[in-house]
Amino acid sequence: MPGPHVLACDCLRWPRRRVTQQAIAANGHIRSCVKQEYSQFNGDRMDRAATISEIIDQRPLSSFQITTMVLCGMVIVLDGFDTQSIGFLAPSIAETLRVSVKTFGPVFMAALIGLMISSMTAGPIADRWGRKWPIVICTLLFGTFALLTARSTSFNQVVLFRFLTGLGLGGAMSNVVALMSEYAPKRLLAVFVTMLFCGMPAGALLGGLVSSVMLPRWGWQSVFYAGGILPFVLALVLMKALPESVRFLEVSGADRRKIGNIMARISPELRETPLSQSPISDQDLRRGMPVKHLFTEGRTVLTILLWIPYFMNLLILFLVVSWLPALLRQAGLPISAGITAISLFSVGGIIGSFVEGYLMNWLGAQGVLTAEFGLSALLIASLAFSASLPVTMTITFAMGFMLEGAQGGLNALAATVYPTAIRATGVGWAMGIGRIGSIVGPMLGGMMLARDWGPREIFLAGTIPALCAVVATLLSSWLAKSSSGYRPKTEVLEKPPLSPS
Repeated sequence: MPGPHVLACDCLRWPRRRVTQQAIAANGHIRSCVKQEYSQFNGDRMDRAATISEIIDQRPLSSFQITTMVLCGMVIVLDGFDTQSIGFLAPSIAETLRVSVKTFGPVFMAALIGLMISSMTAGPIADRWGRKWPIVICTLLFGTFALLTARSTSFNQVVLFRFLTGLGLGGAMSNVVALMSEYAPKRLLAVFVTMLFCGMPAGALLGGLVSSVMLPRWGWQSVFYAGGILPFVLALVLMKALPESVRFLEVSGADRRKIGNIMARISPELRETPLSQSPISDQDLRRGMPVKHLFTEGRTVLTILLWIPYFMNLLILFLVVSWLPALLRQAGLPISAGITAISLFSVGGIIGSFVEGYLMNWLGAQGVLTAEFGLSALLIASLAFSASLPVTMTITFAMGFMLEGAQGGLNALAATVYPTAIRATGVGWAMGIGRIGSIVGPMLGGMMLARDWGPREIFLAGTIPALCAVVATLLSSWLAKSSSGYRPKTEVLEKPPLSPS
């Protein structure tokens, strides 16, 4: 018969139906398995209950965790729907308000500025008071102002409501990443966070489909009504079904019974089993402003080298999405080529986001991101010399795969490198810095066009931020390998070695 320590590990790894009657008999009761933990310390054997991190990381996913991840994904889909639909609706809104569509720069900018501000402020709030209610409130916020946008009667009202909508969008996104990463096992964290961001291009495609059906029949207002009602319905579901982060509850010193109730839904067989505190406490990180802790305990260089590719990647993404149709038209391609190119870019983004986590687990995060940024630079440069429509469409699809995939990978990396007590802050500020890039990208495109730059010069200039991202990821990888002080302390320690049976 295997030793008791083997049976203890089996109880953590498999649900009750997979635990054999022999194992139950040998241990007396299934709950006793998880109480048996051993460590090598002066040859003594130590009994302790399993920690929250060990249970989440070592057992298969439960239906409770999967439901939580689906709810988080629905928030991102609606986020992508709202963010992208304004681009499809701008000509119709301009016609109704009797303004030129060329003046719509402030409308696009307002939402992005709101996203930036909210990403940077909602993270620290969530690290102080929890993830669930900021997500619910932000979802209600962007739903409310989407509805009010439909009632706009002037250009200034549209700008104001798009800014306020952006405040909701940014706060929801950063906290969804933090919450989902805290329910995902470490072995699957990158996979689930990157898959989560399939929701952005999927929401963009949904926005295009809904707009194409509703716009000709009921006008642009109907699309905003749909984009406002759906978040309200989802918010009601989130109030009932979305749990608070159990890792956040532990770090914040919440009632152990509340934690135990959530863990019982993750692992029903451990309902009455006591839990151990995680090995390292984050209480010191909860003092003062959470933002300052992004620059303590060896995290300063890590944070800066994470922000650089965030900024550069979103700069390229929004430069491409905003100006690619116009640049292709200027290069002599038909108007339909721009629409097809953006659609292919989104489809490539969905596939890239879906496989990104698997690639990161297989090849390593830094290597995958470096390759993606390098290939993005080559693809952007190749657009400058492409004269064939099929080749241009293929390049655009590949660019979507690389750029959207890299964005999902950066989000997974941000969720991994920061401990629970400052995770929402770390993710939120990285996204906020990235949003500055999303504002700068379209502005640079407009400035280059105003100076009579041609498509070739603009595409070649677009390789510069991609190369900057390559340098940052290479430097980050080199520092991580060469300096142990570069690796910040996290709240999860490796499991103690098991004593032999």
